[in-house]
Amino acid sequence: MLLLKLLKWVLILIASAVVLAILAGQLGLLRGDAPTDLGVRDGKLKGLSATANSVSSQAALYPDHPQRRYADIAPLALRGDGAATLAKLKTVVETMHGTQVVKSEPGYLYVQYQTRLMHYVDDVEFWFDPSAQVIQVRSASRLGKGDMGANRQRIEAVRTALAAAP
Repeated sequence: MLLLKLLKWVLILIASAVVLAILAGQLGLLRGDAPTDLGVRDGKLKGLSATANSVSSQAALYPDHPQRRYADIAPLALRGDGAATLAKLKTVVETMHGTQVVKSEPGYLYVQYQTRLMHYVDDVEFWFDPSAQVIQVRSASRLGKGDMGANRQRIEAVRTALAAAP
């Protein structure tokens, strides 16, 4: 009987924690702060996150970084020239849930994605790399030590939608 009462209280505590976490997300307390160091510098997007919550097509530029293997993802192939590909890319990302295009300029696109329930925000950059003739990409969560593969899944969904775009 005591074990059942204890189990009941544990379940109540867990349910309360879940409700509080969802409420915090709905109130915008889990958005995190927007990075101030995004953009292209010296032919590179922002570096890798210290924890397993980002992907980057430029991960190889950081061979000794502890998250290099986790973060490594292929760049996006061009669909026409760089400008045409970025225009298609912008159209693709604008159709995705929770997307806000923050900056769209020649050769560069910065997008924020907000998750449905908890309202976490991920920052995503796309850059036309003229020397490599690809779209370099970086996607990173603002909060948390891990992303459960969300950034990789998002970029792969973008890759698939871009390949199917007219």
